[in-house]
Amino acid sequence: MRPSRRAPDELRPVTLERGVVKYAEGSCLVKFGDTHVLVTATLEERLPPWLKGQGRGWVTAEYGMLPRATSERTRREAAAGKQSGRTVEIQRLIGRSLRTIVDLEALGERQITVDCDVLQADGGTRTASITGAWVALADCIAWMKARNMIKTNVMRDNVAAISCGIYNGTPVLDLDYAEDSEAETDANFVMTGDGRIVEVQGTAEREPFTQDEFLALMALARKGVSRLVDLQKLAVA
Repeated sequence: MRPSRRAPDELRPVTLERGVVKYAEGSCLVKFGDTHVLVTATLEERLPPWLKGQGRGWVTAEYGMLPRATSERTRREAAAGKQSGRTVEIQRLIGRSLRTIVDLEALGERQITVDCDVLQADGGTRTASITGAWVALADCIAWMKARNMIKTNVMRDNVAAISCGIYNGTPVLDLDYAEDSEAETDANFVMTGDGRIVEVQGTAEREPFTQDEFLALMALARKGVSRLVDLQKLAVA
């Protein structure tokens, strides 16, 4: 039995609330159970120097956790003077995931920065961030279309992410912290709406896992991402 009493293939309650930040071109408050992330998308008429003059845009991401997103206060990284390796890894993952479904040439020579701020963490902050980031990005693109800044479709597909793991010998979907901290294996899957794989991160915490176990996790992830994509489509409909 899972600590949450969910079925092995059951997601936590997921909500995607759009338009929660007045000034951002796109925003989404995403909740995966008790994991809550505020995502904003900001359009800027500038590019990194190495991209100037190439006739295409850029999508990048930043990620951070508020000091009391967890049970004990975490020191702000700004106070420490640098980002942690975990923070850098997650924000690069978010940016890569979004760029796979964006036509950067259609975007034009502009940059969209997606900020993911974890308000409350209970496992799966990176997967919630990616899933909510797609909604915020979609709203930013819609904002641009409404002002005739772009003429063609910029977003080619959905992208969403989910965690899976082996908990007490059973493959399960969407780990919360209680499961993630005790899981024998945990993995994060990033996939497009049509089921293609963007990235897989998988680690054996105790015993190495088999190919059959990996395929079981993959099957769960496909089911979970499909449900998340349906929720994304409903959110922006």
